[in-house]
Amino acid sequence: MKKAPQTVPKITLKQLAVFVSIYQTGSTSCAGKELHLSQSAVSSALSTLETRLQMPLFERVGRRLTPHANAQPIYVQAQALLGQALTLEHYHKHQAGQMHIGASTTIGNYVLPSLLAQMYKTLPEANIETYIANTQEVVSEIEQLNIDIALVEGMPRPSDSKVIEQRAWRTDKLIIFAKHDSKWLTDIAKSDDDSYTLTLAQLATRPLLVREAGSGTRQIIDEQLLQYLPNAEVIRAVSQSEAIKNMVSADIGLGCLSQHIIETELATKSLVQVKVASIDLSRTWWLVWHKARHQSPIWQTFIDIIEQQ
Repeated sequence: MKKAPQTVPKITLKQLAVFVSIYQTGSTSCAGKELHLSQSAVSSALSTLETRLQMPLFERVGRRLTPHANAQPIYVQAQALLGQALTLEHYHKHQAGQMHIGASTTIGNYVLPSLLAQMYKTLPEANIETYIANTQEVVSEIEQLNIDIALVEGMPRPSDSKVIEQRAWRTDKLIIFAKHDSKWLTDIAKSDDDSYTLTLAQLATRPLLVREAGSGTRQIIDEQLLQYLPNAEVIRAVSQSEAIKNMVSADIGLGCLSQHIIETELATKSLVQVKVASIDLSRTWWLVWHKARHQSPIWQTFIDIIEQQ
């Protein structure tokens, strides 16, 4: 009597979630922590998925798992399926007007509030949650389908660009600034518009307060300013824009932030602009979302408001 062929279990959403988490974190232990599963459960789910697909998904190098050539296309499909499953789970909430918007720090603190006001004016019953962090962290949340759409200041650099959509939204300008009577500018003549102009060599001798690595503001500063200041004496990284503004007001050094953050202080002349010859700190702000994310009516309403900007 012939034995019945052994049936391999069907692929489950849990297995796909485990695979995606391992792909993003590089280890079963990190995936377990992220998914609240034991390491053995994670390893078992991955092994079952590889058996079902009849192909390896990772190369084992010590404790590190490196994606196999087979993994990338499976990852894209798994992300889409998980996104569709999540959309199904939250379908009625989306229909009722729920949305999770992400924003990098400057946009979240100084620009997003007016956009939210327009959203609530258009949809008074809308239920909107916000997530505000630096650009790198916000894009990571988009990749993991934790937020619907985001507005970020730096060029999005997702770990897998094939699952992310991005669209240029608007322009912004970073401004170098100082306290109105700063000791760092005593040897510099003031212009008729109350601004100061420094050469790159002069700027390199002044302390400069900038945002931390990972922020969109810092990305532009690195690419368009700091590369010309290899011999700068003091560069201090600060994780909050308001802290930079307050430190500059205390004359600890010069700062570099978006025009939106210091426009009131520039208008009252408590802070003054410091121009640097031949340096342009203009940048593009981006609209970012996951391709698998359900584009609900409230999602489209937000897009309409953004486009009006």
